[in-house]
Amino acid sequence: MLDLDKARSGRGEAGSVAQDPDAMVMVDGPDEPKTGFMARLASTKRRPIIPLWMRDRAELGASAKWVAGHYSHVVGYHLWRSPVYAAKLALQAPQGAAHFVGGTMRWVADAEGEPVRLAAVRREDAGEYLRLSRQRDGRVRLRTFVTILASLFGAGAALALYVLAPGWMQAVSAGAAILALGYLGTPADAPVITRAVEAPKLQKLTSDIVLRALGALGIAAINSTQSKGGDGFTFTAPITRDGPGWRAEGDLPYGVTVTDVIERRDRLASGLRRPLGCVWPEAVPDEHTGRLVLWVGDQDMAKSKQPAWPLMKSGTVDLFKPVAFGTDQRGRWVELTLMYIAAVIGAIPRMGKTFLLRLLLLIAALDARAEVHTYDLKGTGDLDPVGNRISHRHRAGDDDEDIEYAISDLRAVRQEMRRRTKVIRSLPRDLCPESKVTSELASKKGLGLHPIVIGADECQVWFEHEKYGREFEEICTDLVKRGPATGIVLLLATQRPDAKALPTGISANASARFCLKVMGQLENDMVLGTSAYKRGVRATMFAWADKGVHYFVGEGADARIVRAVYADAVAADRIAVRARALREAAGTLSGHALGEEPEVDTTSSYDLLRDILAVVPVAEPKVWNETVVARLEDLRPDIYSGWAAEQLTASLKPFGIETVQIGRRMNGKVVNRRGLIRADVAEIVAERDGNQEAG
Repeated sequence: MLDLDKARSGRGEAGSVAQDPDAMVMVDGPDEPKTGFMARLASTKRRPIIPLWMRDRAELGASAKWVAGHYSHVVGYHLWRSPVYAAKLALQAPQGAAHFVGGTMRWVADAEGEPVRLAAVRREDAGEYLRLSRQRDGRVRLRTFVTILASLFGAGAALALYVLAPGWMQAVSAGAAILALGYLGTPADAPVITRAVEAPKLQKLTSDIVLRALGALGIAAINSTQSKGGDGFTFTAPITRDGPGWRAEGDLPYGVTVTDVIERRDRLASGLRRPLGCVWPEAVPDEHTGRLVLWVGDQDMAKSKQPAWPLMKSGTVDLFKPVAFGTDQRGRWVELTLMYIAAVIGAIPRMGKTFLLRLLLLIAALDARAEVHTYDLKGTGDLDPVGNRISHRHRAGDDDEDIEYAISDLRAVRQEMRRRTKVIRSLPRDLCPESKVTSELASKKGLGLHPIVIGADECQVWFEHEKYGREFEEICTDLVKRGPATGIVLLLATQRPDAKALPTGISANASARFCLKVMGQLENDMVLGTSAYKRGVRATMFAWADKGVHYFVGEGADARIVRAVYADAVAADRIAVRARALREAAGTLSGHALGEEPEVDTTSSYDLLRDILAVVPVAEPKVWNETVVARLEDLRPDIYSGWAAEQLTASLKPFGIETVQIGRRMNGKVVNRRGLIRADVAEIVAERDGNQEAG
């Protein structure tokens, strides 16, 4: 045990050691390490001289457009009502003349000094009264002279105007005099000129309001600090105006994280006395987990007027370049590059998932080179504006013939992907330096490397299908992993983002993620990625009114809150008509859009596991992958051509079959390679067949 009394007696400044050897030794270092002047300068953060919105051409243009529109509206509003204003002022002119004459007479008579003189009379102070009377007489004489002089000058000016001025000037002068008298006669509670714009009365965000709101969250560390006279929040920057709202930034108490605040967003909005859609707490990238940025908008994000989408009425798209598809909380455009990605969209029903998928497909449609495949597995026709106008392949529904159509199409797409890999591999390095499709290569029709965009709404119908579910999962996993480099984009949307509806092989490899409102952590992380919920990226915080508002992860940036462009069925059809015209002009309209339907060859359907059992006899309990794929290619060249040993391993994973190391003695040496155990394949087939018979 340490002798605390001795320790206390020996305690000096931080870093000192007591003279008594039995005393406690202080472990704190100096208050602050000495650093050089240049080192301190290097560690500072410089605030931008020119605000970000002025450096962004699009945002500057939008602001200038808004200002011009605002004041044009004000001018037009008052010009249209100017005859009414003039009539009201003319009617009030007599009353204004009376006010003018009466006010002048009271001024001349020094009426404002009368109460003081009467007070002197009541006090019977003769000396004070006489002094005030002499003062009044002097004022009256001076003011009478000034009034007479002004009257003569006014009369002379009026006579000169009447004799010398042209008629229009006389009319303008008389009108101005009448309007001026009318203005003097305007009652204080009934102004003639009304407001052209009713500005909402918004409370300025202050430090007191922020601290009050944080104190209402029920977080013990914040409440404890505030109860002891502290703030419970340390501002690291002044509260500033940021777009159509206010921005506050600071550090929460030790042990409190931004996620603690985010999960109490509804209480935070109550403490700020603002609608829920106006309050957006966020973490600061590359800072500690207690650094909070609170952005409070003037209007609800989901209800505020969104800038006009540049592609709504005109324009084309190059899928290899960024395209705006939504706005952030501050009304700034958020862009997405559709190429080189695979995307998943997750949400509970009625939150705008299908509309977001349709928007992305419309963007793809505006690139005349893109071959679009659309599958509306919900069957309500939401994708018909795109599908019937421009899609190469399109189906709405989940009947047996629809599923057969889809699986046949996906097989063909995977075969096309294999062809493309060979084309890319054969191209000169100067034309294809990164071994992937570029915009220039996509424009060369002879290569056949045009973009292919596949969109499926309610994709869980595919993966849960009794007969083709495993094959759908295998093909889509392959397209997600290898498709982007070959110009193939897969967009999958589901209202049940769990492991069964959205296989982990797909969700884990999707490079773009869109998560609208979901109900729990599992669904949140299935769409946004593992541990997203713990990092504070929580789509569970969205309200029911936040339709179209979602977290977007992609484009190499941190998760952003985005409100997607709203394009209803009528607007979507107009855009699709434009897209069809582009394809007709470019000669790229094909397939379903031309009324051409492929023949679904159900006889060519294959079963990977049964094919493996067919090429691996019972006498071979273990066999290398490379041996199996060679035999499969001989069995079905149209299906298995170009398969590699690694692809077989990936294709077996959805079935729960793991490959193992298998040793073979060759030329006196043991060679180990990946392979499969035939019994594992046979067991899965037997189990599956038994389930089908039971069903």
